[in-house]
Amino acid sequence: MIHGPRLVPLALVVLACGVAAQRPPDTSARAGSDAIRIQFERYTLPNGLTVILSTDRTTPTVAVNVWYHVGSKNEVPGRTGFAHLFEHDMFTGSGHVPYGLHDKLTEGVGGSNNGTTSNDRTTYFETVPTNYLESALWIEADRMGFLLDSLDLAKLDAQRDIVKNERRQSMDNQPYGRAEEILAHATYPPSHPYSWSVIGSMDDLSAASEDDVKNFFRLYYAPNNAFLAIVGDFDPAQAKAWVAKYFSDIPRGKPIARPSVAPVVLETGQRLVFEDRVQVPRLYVQWPTVGEKNDDRFALDLLGAILTGPRTARLTKALVYDQQAAATVSAVQSSNEDVGEFLVTITPRPGHSLMDLEEAADSIIEKLKSEGPTAEEIQKATAGEELALVRGLESNLGKAFRLANGAGFHDDPGYFRTEYQKALAVTAADVQRVANKYLTRGRVVLSVVPSGKVDQASKPAESRNVTNDSTQRPESVLKKSPSPQRTPR
Repeated sequence: MIHGPRLVPLALVVLACGVAAQRPPDTSARAGSDAIRIQFERYTLPNGLTVILSTDRTTPTVAVNVWYHVGSKNEVPGRTGFAHLFEHDMFTGSGHVPYGLHDKLTEGVGGSNNGTTSNDRTTYFETVPTNYLESALWIEADRMGFLLDSLDLAKLDAQRDIVKNERRQSMDNQPYGRAEEILAHATYPPSHPYSWSVIGSMDDLSAASEDDVKNFFRLYYAPNNAFLAIVGDFDPAQAKAWVAKYFSDIPRGKPIARPSVAPVVLETGQRLVFEDRVQVPRLYVQWPTVGEKNDDRFALDLLGAILTGPRTARLTKALVYDQQAAATVSAVQSSNEDVGEFLVTITPRPGHSLMDLEEAADSIIEKLKSEGPTAEEIQKATAGEELALVRGLESNLGKAFRLANGAGFHDDPGYFRTEYQKALAVTAADVQRVANKYLTRGRVVLSVVPSGKVDQASKPAESRNVTNDSTQRPESVLKKSPSPQRTPR
C-alpha cells in the first residue's frame, strides 16, 4: 500500500551524503548542510544517459523517474504543443510494450505511473513494489528507444484530439482558464520561448504532421538528453545491471542547440481586460522576474510568503480579514529554468471593486518596499519554505524528482543542499531589495470580468480588451536586462 505524505524530523529525512560514481568524491555544499542528506550515486553511460541511484529501505517500494531536458521552450512559433503532445504519445505503447501493458505492470500491481510537461522539461515516472523495478526500467527503456516503432498517424491523431480536449477542459472552457496564457503573451514578445502555453494552440496542434512529431522525438528523446533517477528499496548492483541491459544499446542522439533566452523587463505597464464566462471578476498583477539559476528567486519566494498565505501575512490579513474586501489573495514567485514571474491574484468579495483592491494591494506592497519585512515575518516565512522543502523529500518519488531536477538544471543531483542553504540564508534586506528591484511599474495588470461587464475591470478606460478567439499577442515594450547571475556550482 502506498501511503500519503508523513512529516518527519528534518534530521531523519535521509541517512548519508552521496558520492558520485566514476567521479572524485562529492564534497560540494557539505559545510553547514548536514541537516539534509540524501545518499545518492551518479554515473553516466557511454551513450550519455545520466543515472542517479539513491537507496532508501523504509518501504518495499521504488520510484523511477526519467527526466528529459525538453519542454515547450524548445518549440518554435507555429509549432507549439509538441512537448506536451509527446507526453501523451509516450503512453500509447512502444516497440515491445503493447498498449495497456504499462498500466498492468504499474497500477495493476499496486503502483502508479504518470508524466508531466513544463516549459523546460518532460518527465515520466513510476512508483512500484520493489520486485517490479526491472519491469519499470524495461518499459522506460523501450519507449525511449523504440516508441517510433509503434507510433503511427492513427495514434497521433487520437492523442492530438485528447490534448485538444484537455485544452478545452483546462483552459478554454475553464473559468479564468485563459489568464495564464494571456499573461504570458503580454509579458514576453512573440518570439520568446516562454510566451506560449505548454499545451500549445489549437491551430498548431492541428498542423502538427507525423514527420514533425517524429523528428521532435528523435532529437530530444535521446539518452544524452535524459536523466534516470531510481530511488527506494533496491539493490544498487542489480539496478546497474538492469540499466546497462536495457538502456546501454540505445544510440546517442544529435547535439542539441538550446534556445537563447533573454530575461525581459517591461519598460511600461500594460492593462488588459478579458471577458469570460464567470460570475465574479478577478485581478491578476504579474511582473517578470528571474529563473532557477538566479539567487534572487529565494528572496522572491520569501516575499510571496510574507505577502500571502497564513492569515497574518500582509495582503491576506489586510484584504481578507481586516477589510474583508477580498475572498482570496495569493502572491507567488514561479521560477522556470531561464525566467520567472511574480504573480499576485485577488478575487473580490461582493461590493468591492478590482480597482479598489489593486490600489490597496499596491499600498501594502509599497510599504513593504519602503520599510522591509520584520524579523518575525522572515522567521515565519523561512520556516514555511523549510517545511515545504522537507515535505518534498519524504517520498521516494519526491526525492527522485529533486535529484533529477538538480542534475538537469544545475548539473548536480545534490543541488537540494545548496537550495536549502540559500533559502534559509535570505535576510530582510534581501526581501526588501528584490521587492524594489522587480515589483515596479513595468507589469501586466489583467482583469478577468463577466461577459459584457468590462466596467468591472480595474481602470477599464485604460485597459485593452483581449478577445477569446484573438490570436494577436499584446504588444510588450521591452528592454534587455543583464544576464541572470549563475548559481556557483
